[in-house]
Amino acid sequence: MTYIYYFFEVIQNFMDKGGGVLYLIFFLLLALWFYIIERFWYFRFSFKKDTQLVLNKWQKRPPANSVTSSLYLRMWKADLSGLRLLLNKNIPAIKVLVALCPLMGLLGTVTGMVAVFEVMAEVGTGNARLMASGISMATIPTMAGMVGALSGIFVSRVLENRVQFYLRQIQQPRWMDYR
Repeated sequence: MTYIYYFFEVIQNFMDKGGGVLYLIFFLLLALWFYIIERFWYFRFSFKKDTQLVLNKWQKRPPANSVTSSLYLRMWKADLSGLRLLLNKNIPAIKVLVALCPLMGLLGTVTGMVAVFEVMAEVGTGNARLMASGISMATIPTMAGMVGALSGIFVSRVLENRVQFYLRQIQQPRWMDYR
């Protein structure tokens, strides 16, 4: 139990050194990783069911004739478009959150430097200990924003590659036999 208490105490000290902007970055990263986990969950468990529903629908349709073939082609394209939308869901939100991470880090840098300049205005440049707290308030959020953005960029690229893989897979000729 003391290890858990110690862990949360260390986290609390880190968050206090980073200032209020670090809490914003924390919630931003929490939302980012929520969306990322949701996408991986969808790819792992739900996408196969969705594609199977579309395949079953096309296997049960009546045979095409000259009148219905163009209608079937349009319906097929609509079903593929629906699958494409399901695959790309939340990907733009992930990209926006990744882009916001370094900007929030920059905001932390600015607020930390403002704190340093306030200390310098009040007590002068002679007290390095007071200025160090402002400098750590400037550098910790910058680091946190960059680390969050780097991890988010990597994982969002993995998600985009997986989306492209699934899009190629559903547009294979074996799917086109059901038109």
